[in-house]
Amino acid sequence: MEIRTIAVIGAGTMGGGIAQTAAGSGFDVILEDVSEGLVVEGLGKIERRLETRVAEGKLESGGKNAIVGRIRTGSTLEYCRGADLVIEAVIEKEEAKKEIFTALDVLCPPETIFATNTSSIQITRLAGSTKRPDRFIGMHFMNPAYVMKLVEIVKGVRTSQGTVDTAKKVCDSMGKVPVVVDDSPGFVSNRVLMPLINEAVFCLQEGVAPREGIDTVMKLGAHHPMGPLELADFIGLDTCLEILEILEAELGEKFRPAPLLRRMVASGKLGRKNREGFYEYR
Repeated sequence: MEIRTIAVIGAGTMGGGIAQTAAGSGFDVILEDVSEGLVVEGLGKIERRLETRVAEGKLESGGKNAIVGRIRTGSTLEYCRGADLVIEAVIEKEEAKKEIFTALDVLCPPETIFATNTSSIQITRLAGSTKRPDRFIGMHFMNPAYVMKLVEIVKGVRTSQGTVDTAKKVCDSMGKVPVVVDDSPGFVSNRVLMPLINEAVFCLQEGVAPREGIDTVMKLGAHHPMGPLELADFIGLDTCLEILEILEAELGEKFRPAPLLRRMVASGKLGRKNREGFYEYR
């Protein structure tokens, strides 16, 4: 199946990044969220990122206008009717995602492929909310989606090989590197990454080293471009906690979130998104 139009559900950090990447790769894009205000805000962030690239000489102004011109916006799922591929990128809550896909299953033609950007929820369970599990797949983009090369392609139990091949082709067109993985909580990326972040939080909580020391050890000792606490702030501490809770429920005690992480989220310290996490951002 040839993909020409991609609908992205959710105009936040991930959805906006995916929409920008798709439009920049020549796809027609429908960017949808629950309110016009959120869609306008998301599109505005895309435009500002592109303007920065123009100012840096990395993009012609005409190219920026062409990318933005390929993005249509909407505040109801009705706008997704004409999409060949729908990529969901909303809050990491299983019921919220299922509700969206159940509605889309009625609205979209049978040949439309559904993809979810979930970072931890099993694809097979989400596919069960539709009548097209063979045309349901995980496309887990990394943040920021307009920079990071990796996309985890996650096969559900009933995902067809044709759907996998189509998703890989879309990734190739976007200049991404697709890696196909089987359906398992957290897939590969977060099953490996989240225990690292969580253990760094335990180290901080127990006074093993200050935040800068923990991050420096991993940057210089393990050649990581960003320390685990810095990365947690970048991802969002609430998102890290949600993923760890899913992994703990599915895979057991070794994924139990650090109490310090729970306290920080409860106190509203979420990382870069609200300028206060393990570090302060002014």
